[in-house]
Amino acid sequence: MNMKRVYYEDVRFFTSGVVFFWFVALLLFLAAFPFLFKNYYVYVANYIAINVIVAIGLNILVGYTGQISLGHAGFFAIGAYGTLVLMTKAHLPFLVALPLSALVAALFGFLLGLPALRLEGPYLAIATLGFGMTVTQVIGRVGFFGGRQGLHAPELSIGPWNLSTDRDFYYLLITITILLTLAARNIIKTRVGRSFIAIRDADIAAETMGVNLVFYKTLSFALSAFYTGVAGGLYAFVLRYIEPEIFTLLRSIMFLSMVVVGGLGSIMGSVAGACLLSWMDLQLRNILNIPYLGEWLKTLSQSFFSITGVSNIQFILYGLIMILIMLFEPLGIFGIWIRTKKYWKMWPF
Repeated sequence: MNMKRVYYEDVRFFTSGVVFFWFVALLLFLAAFPFLFKNYYVYVANYIAINVIVAIGLNILVGYTGQISLGHAGFFAIGAYGTLVLMTKAHLPFLVALPLSALVAALFGFLLGLPALRLEGPYLAIATLGFGMTVTQVIGRVGFFGGRQGLHAPELSIGPWNLSTDRDFYYLLITITILLTLAARNIIKTRVGRSFIAIRDADIAAETMGVNLVFYKTLSFALSAFYTGVAGGLYAFVLRYIEPEIFTLLRSIMFLSMVVVGGLGSIMGSVAGACLLSWMDLQLRNILNIPYLGEWLKTLSQSFFSITGVSNIQFILYGLIMILIMLFEPLGIFGIWIRTKKYWKMWPF
């Protein structure tokens, strides 16, 4: 029987030599990725890594603490605009501006977490939705943030290292993504993470056992917002230009879809969900150019719908995928992985 007898068996990085081998293999693959694939796929990898960070942060809030949020596009915008403003206006270096803007996002997350003490379910969702929409509207109307014209990212350099291309930025982005993923995995294994899970399962029982609901609920919002703020600051340098229209409600819904599709309460599920939906998002933006399928959709839209709405077909597919996941596999991609692993462990019996 594989029984854990001490706490250190639960928190150690590598539970076996097999896990260590595949982790090293993954690191080697990620290091060689820019040399194996074209520049476009490096951009895709950067985009996926950004969404992985957001999905992990959102899963801490939704999957582990049981709180809902439809306003993470607001934290994403705070991280993006905060990083660029601190670099262009305050002339701070990138490695200082990025964590500072993420801390500002965490502060807003803490403030948004206060209503979570009294609101639940759809009421909390509406409160977070209002926050996300308010942030976008305020940024778009303040000239200090560029208004509707947006902001251009400055040239990025860290010491002698000039990050002028997607390939250069890739290594910095992947390093930050790996570190934040490992940090989230460790946080969940600590007393803080166990308090999050206790609140998710039964907040009244958790409070009876001594869990401070005020502290841990607001901490969960702040930690999730910090992750999203970091991702927003990095995203500004992936696009090299940001504007308020980027940070819409649909982006918050896409973030939530990544968590649900990947699997609530699972770090690796967040990674899998972010990878799948990020790739789909990029591919379906040009859905009319897909052979056969694009022609069929164009004909269908001309007969029954408006051709201008076809470009948003990805959101219909996101909703369909979420419905199918909730109906047939509530644990998402992570649940499919667990079932597959159990099947092969028991095979051929």
